[in-house]
Amino acid sequence: MSVSQTGGASAALRQVVGSSRPVSWINTAYPFAAAYLLAGGGVDVALLVGTLYFLVPYNLLMYGINDVFDFESDLRNPRKGGIEGIVLARRWHRVTLWSAVLSNLPFLLALLLMGTATSALVLAVSVFAVVAYSAPGLRFKERPVLDSATSATHFVSPAVFGLALAGAAPTGAAVAAMVAFFLWGMASQAFGAVQDVVADRSAGIGSIATWLGAARTVRLAMALYVLAGVVVLGTGFPGALAGLLVVPYVLSVAPYRSLPDEDCERANGGWRRFLWLNMVTGFLLTQLFIWIALRG
Repeated sequence: MSVSQTGGASAALRQVVGSSRPVSWINTAYPFAAAYLLAGGGVDVALLVGTLYFLVPYNLLMYGINDVFDFESDLRNPRKGGIEGIVLARRWHRVTLWSAVLSNLPFLLALLLMGTATSALVLAVSVFAVVAYSAPGLRFKERPVLDSATSATHFVSPAVFGLALAGAAPTGAAVAAMVAFFLWGMASQAFGAVQDVVADRSAGIGSIATWLGAARTVRLAMALYVLAGVVVLGTGFPGALAGLLVVPYVLSVAPYRSLPDEDCERANGGWRRFLWLNMVTGFLLTQLFIWIALRG
């Protein structure tokens, strides 16, 4: 292999991996693994395969499709190029799409064979939501409210799949936890859309934030966070303690509750805090899960 070929392969790998958003891998793998274990699943092949799938291939499918079909808008987005995502060079679009498909297929086949009809249905909904968010002809990300709901599905469905794969019964506590997680996901996506109100409107792109405006979207996000905290109380003690974890999110977005649309980019500060808050929240949830497991 020549030096130029080696360099090309290295560049392609960097772009494909970068497109999968490594900083966000844990956000989908962790919900699956935690739900599977808490539902009675063991440290087995299903846990390993599912965690690896939701760690990398799932994220490559989700964000890779997004980077390919959002290329033109990403070029004009000053947030792209760092922790919030790369601008995927046009020459690597086909490679990224093929990498996403080919890396997903063996994992999906294995998970379908290891699961049940119920887990297969959940997995189908999960993958559909990932594709529908950005793919041409569907573009759920441009449909106000549906954009937030679809994004929330991206992160909740791995947990629901973990429960289904472990054969867990839909208890009241489990349903409350998933609904709270879904509301949290909607709030987070809505707030994330605030910083792009001006850019999206100028590009003719719809979102929950372009529809409601910056200030009202922030207030909606705050309300959804609070509602998520209330709903999680339905899990009972000690799971209900997770309701306290929404407080930092509410406090983090509250300064933007009267943000004028023309100053929407100021919300990027809150969004960056959100990315780091997720790390702290994940750590605290882990401690709570360990406590729950030891009590059980």
